[in-house]
Amino acid sequence: MKLSDYVIDFLASRGVNHIFEMTGGAITHLLDSAGARPDVECVSVHHEQAAAFAAEAYARTNGSLGAAMATSGPGALNLLTGIGSCFFDSVPCLFITGQVNTFEFKFELPIRQLGFQETDIVGIAKPITKWAELVTDPGRIRFALEKAVHTAQKGRPGPVLLDLPMNVQRADIDPERLESFYDSNEYREYESALPVLDGRLVDQAMDLLIRADRPLMLVGGGVRASGAAELARTFADFSGIPCVSSLLGLDAIPFDQKLSFGLIGSYGHRYSNLAVANCDVLLVIGSRLDTRQTGTRPETFARGAVVVHVDIDVAELNRKVKADLAIRCDAKAFLSALCDAAQSTEWPAYAAWHEALNGWRDRYPTRNPSVASDGIDPNLFMELLAERSSDGDIVCLDVGQHQMWASQSFRLRPGQRLLNAGGMGAMGFGLPAALGAAKAAVGSRVIAILGDGGLQVNIQELDTVLRHRLPVKLFVMNNRHLGMVRQFQDMYFDGRHQSTVVGYGCPDLVAIAQAYGWNAYRLDGWEAADAVIAHALSQEGCVLVDVRLDLTTTVNPKLTVGRPLEDMSPFLERDELKRTMIIDPLDS
Repeated sequence: MKLSDYVIDFLASRGVNHIFEMTGGAITHLLDSAGARPDVECVSVHHEQAAAFAAEAYARTNGSLGAAMATSGPGALNLLTGIGSCFFDSVPCLFITGQVNTFEFKFELPIRQLGFQETDIVGIAKPITKWAELVTDPGRIRFALEKAVHTAQKGRPGPVLLDLPMNVQRADIDPERLESFYDSNEYREYESALPVLDGRLVDQAMDLLIRADRPLMLVGGGVRASGAAELARTFADFSGIPCVSSLLGLDAIPFDQKLSFGLIGSYGHRYSNLAVANCDVLLVIGSRLDTRQTGTRPETFARGAVVVHVDIDVAELNRKVKADLAIRCDAKAFLSALCDAAQSTEWPAYAAWHEALNGWRDRYPTRNPSVASDGIDPNLFMELLAERSSDGDIVCLDVGQHQMWASQSFRLRPGQRLLNAGGMGAMGFGLPAALGAAKAAVGSRVIAILGDGGLQVNIQELDTVLRHRLPVKLFVMNNRHLGMVRQFQDMYFDGRHQSTVVGYGCPDLVAIAQAYGWNAYRLDGWEAADAVIAHALSQEGCVLVDVRLDLTTTVNPKLTVGRPLEDMSPFLERDELKRTMIIDPLDS
């Protein structure tokens, strides 16, 4: 059979029924093979970056694997931002790039380029992939595909890349004679290197939690990446231990679960950060504890607590925050063992601790004091949008102020997903993510929340979403400038707004959406917010709502440089902070 047919057959056998791509000469064999199959759809986008982001969201939604293809040279290079996003956020995706014929590839020649659009994408992509290979021997294709998918999904998930020259794609192969990765010593060595959970460490963690007065579980993105969200909720129910979340762990614990106490970190809730600051045992599962969680003074993070840190990646343990008990294992394996032990355990009530947490949440709700009385408070808008949403909705965010307002205040229901861009933090993620999520969860409504800046990065995909008639409802939090950096400039650059206000432009987004064929509306004030949201969500097809915000709208509260996690801006009076803290506050 033709090798390109074999590649597409392989993807279909792994449950990949949608391949996100932008055409090019070097992948025409693969596209032709995909087009011949009724169970595989090529989702043709207008920019390869969008294909990569869509594949990421597809994988995060189906919990298995996403795939994207691009041609050689510029097409392959345009995938890189999305590949990096998958790498940093542990998302299993297979990226396939076309390459010039092997007889046109320079290999070791001391020249810059031999073939037209020839680019060493494998060499470029290796630092942001788990594995990447240029396949020059058609007889290796089964081995390479099996190794790629296994590597992407096993251990800490992530992206892989196969670069396929055109003469390899069109080669004739005998599938029965192809070598399998699963029969190799390489596979057996890979499997033997995966961490195995030590039951004694589970017992130690359990003992610390039971003896604690103020235990807290920090749910990271690894909980979702390992498929352990339900186990995390079950353990919280069994134990009565309250939970906070990292940005990527938010949708593992629904807001309406009484033990859910929100988002921590630089743009988290004040009450969530107070919980971390005052706990006496902190169980961290699947989080790398980056600066946006710990603040710029990691030595002050959970300083009154015994820290138990669970992560499959040994390099993330004891990297920034010293753990009293570091456990290298898969989050799902650990939580499964923890749930088994928790069922037969008599847990303390933690009554005083729950009272303190609920008191902080009541006393310090997340609101936006920067908004004029007749303007739209974005946090209240997110609460209202969440109230109008449905249990099965998928929420996709871009990057910017709107991302923080939604992460703070969109109160997730059971069964909802929240797709957040994490480590890469790339503007332009939200709209392609909505495309990928809608393709992975056919029939589910997708609520995409973007800023005006992020929308314009991949605005061309308005056409793709409409062409596929996907149920995407897009809310643009539009302050007509790049607000996240503008807020940073206000704090640290005396309000000099180069390239955020000065030099930035935003066109009429309603007119543009309508030109693409979307239903589009503008919301100028709070009074009409409920009616506009209800109307937008009730309509069939693609809907865009341009939500006009005050130019000076900020994200609050916010952790500033040099402050411990509990001391957020706007700052509490020092006497109030001292009264609020259970442990001793820092002097400075």
